[in-house]
Amino acid sequence: MTFTWLEEINVRPAIWSAYTAADLWTDPHISKQMLAYHLNDAVDLSSRRTAFIERSVAFIVDRFGLRAGTSVADFGCGPGLYTTRLAASGAAVTGIDFSKGSLRYARDLATREGVTVDHVHADYFEYETAARFDLILMIMCDFAVLDPERRRNLLAKFHSLLEPGGAVLLDVGSLQAFGEREATVRYAPGLMGGFWSADPYFGFLNTFKYDAEHVVLDKYNIVEAGRTRTIMNWNK
Repeated sequence: MTFTWLEEINVRPAIWSAYTAADLWTDPHISKQMLAYHLNDAVDLSSRRTAFIERSVAFIVDRFGLRAGTSVADFGCGPGLYTTRLAASGAAVTGIDFSKGSLRYARDLATREGVTVDHVHADYFEYETAARFDLILMIMCDFAVLDPERRRNLLAKFHSLLEPGGAVLLDVGSLQAFGEREATVRYAPGLMGGFWSADPYFGFLNTFKYDAEHVVLDKYNIVEAGRTRTIMNWNK
């Protein structure tokens, strides 16, 4: 580790300069940690708390009139916390996610709850189907982590997959939430309690704000004995 490298990690990157979402959801160790956060009802991190999810599902069912014959797609469905509940309305529900561990949990959950959900293992940017949907969801601010080009491409995909008169529901952050974030620097051995690796590591977290664009970047540099990784989590 050199002084120059330490200087470099503290330089604010160009906005949207890297997209590393796959590192969170496809790395075997990290994806297990993400699933644990999904299922931790004490925090609003990977998923909302159960009470909020249940209120949200009740709103969605009522607002969009979900019933038998309604088709719903949840892009980035995770462990099925929404898809399972939405399927209980009688709607035909599809969940798309590229975390194998989360989908495995989602399928087991649907079985335990006695509902049918079509869970698809795919990168939702590459997802193709002949089906058309009355409602497409993207929950837990997933849309807000995408750069402008990916947002445009995804909205075009949604448009192509919607039934005439269909709707898209996005869960996004507020300007108030942006205002509450602060630019910070943090370092710790095993940053976030072993979240990033099962092996010993040192973690550096730099939080940068882009005021004109209302974007926050949490940039993690994870240093292990045999490798160094950079993970960039953007939020518009």
